[in-house]
Amino acid sequence: MLRTSFWIVILIALVINTIISFIAVFRQKREIATIWAWMLVLLLLPVVGFAIFFLAGSRISSKKIFRLRTQEQRGLDQIALNQKKQLQDIENLLPIPYSATELLKLFLSSDRAVLTRGNKITIFSDGQKKFDKLFSDIKAAKEHIHLEYFSIFDDKIGHQLVDLLTEKASEGVEVRVIYDQFGSHGQHPKMYRKLRAAGGVAVPFLMRRFQLLTLRFNFRNHRKIAIIDGKIGYIGGFNVGDQYVGESKKFGYWRDTHTRIIGDAVLSLQSRFLMDWNATAEGRELLTQTTKYFPENFSLPGKSMIQIVSSGPDDDMKQIKQGYMRMFSSARESISIQTPYFIPDGPVLETLEVAILSGVKVKLMIPNQPDHPLVYRATEYYAQELIDFGATVYRYDGGFLHSKVVIIDNEVATVGSANMDIRSFSLNFEGNAFIYDPDFAADLEDLFEQDVLKSTKLTMEYFEKQSAWMKFKQKFSRLFSPIL
Repeated sequence: MLRTSFWIVILIALVINTIISFIAVFRQKREIATIWAWMLVLLLLPVVGFAIFFLAGSRISSKKIFRLRTQEQRGLDQIALNQKKQLQDIENLLPIPYSATELLKLFLSSDRAVLTRGNKITIFSDGQKKFDKLFSDIKAAKEHIHLEYFSIFDDKIGHQLVDLLTEKASEGVEVRVIYDQFGSHGQHPKMYRKLRAAGGVAVPFLMRRFQLLTLRFNFRNHRKIAIIDGKIGYIGGFNVGDQYVGESKKFGYWRDTHTRIIGDAVLSLQSRFLMDWNATAEGRELLTQTTKYFPENFSLPGKSMIQIVSSGPDDDMKQIKQGYMRMFSSARESISIQTPYFIPDGPVLETLEVAILSGVKVKLMIPNQPDHPLVYRATEYYAQELIDFGATVYRYDGGFLHSKVVIIDNEVATVGSANMDIRSFSLNFEGNAFIYDPDFAADLEDLFEQDVLKSTKLTMEYFEKQSAWMKFKQKFSRLFSPIL
């Protein structure tokens, strides 16, 4: 009798678990592959699966999404005026590459991403050099400093940054910081106390104090941008922390890519920051008069054409993913990709495979070690898929590769925060610079080839020699690709 009652209780629990699983997964709009992945987790791991779902599957509130969607894109008039004046200096302007024309139209339609001409770009692949220059620019700031980072760690370099910002705030410079609570491992209230006392403002993206959603894995602000006085901007892959300058025993040297921009593309970065700021800030922190953050600029500091493109769960367009696909489909000769996580969805993978079969040379570079085990094994699985189609895949052995770069035909390139994975396509808020400049693309390609010298070329034979357990982990991890 007791045994029968026990099995009845188990059966009822399983039925309730199944019903709640369906409600939890279907109550909000999700892609079919994501639905099946979450159902697999919730049905195979009763109770535990719901804890995982809360951490990684709960979606951002519709109220917060509404706040983001209704933000006004600022500064467009000033950008247009600057560009109109600069077009008079036609000799210094590059022609638009053939492979970029449709990409330009795509971003203008999907993200209102204005094409800015005459920008000057500096590439940083070393964290210490990037932070040395950023700190130098912050020290020289006269009017305002706007920072937006996924991670600002409570460590040596994090405190160096906050101390410097505090000093500038004390001088009367406006200082605003947006950080992601999850990416920064919490709020660190003591870390920002002196900055706030000096008049600076630091806020967690789209949430306020002591919220359980700090633990949520998904829908994070993964952008990494800085704007100084509306004249200098940074965008790329480096966060703020000691590990990004190579001071981590686990990761060793940190290989990333970041850009410093002078020109009207900085105003596009400013526009993105202000939209995120006003969606996050409250009360007196809101900015309504923003004209002063978009200075006139009638000179041409460089020759690069740039579109700043952002994407996130506040918009179903998936602009950066679309940009990657457009780049792959328009490539005629070569595609070079650096990414720490290679977990493409079906359309992205198929676009790459079509490019390979069409004779385009595709090169992919991934790290030599995981920072997320399931993610890395899934990356290995998809790397094999590309190798099988004819791509060349490298494993970077010179440290940890965190660079997010795509180059096509030595003409067009993108650098930013978006990885080549489903998380960056759909689950996080990302920002990339799409750059139309053959010289810049060639410089990135040179860096790629320098990294090849520190890499191992992966082959199907390499993967075939792996243990049965490793092969199982790769195939098993791939099942969870839509939610990794």
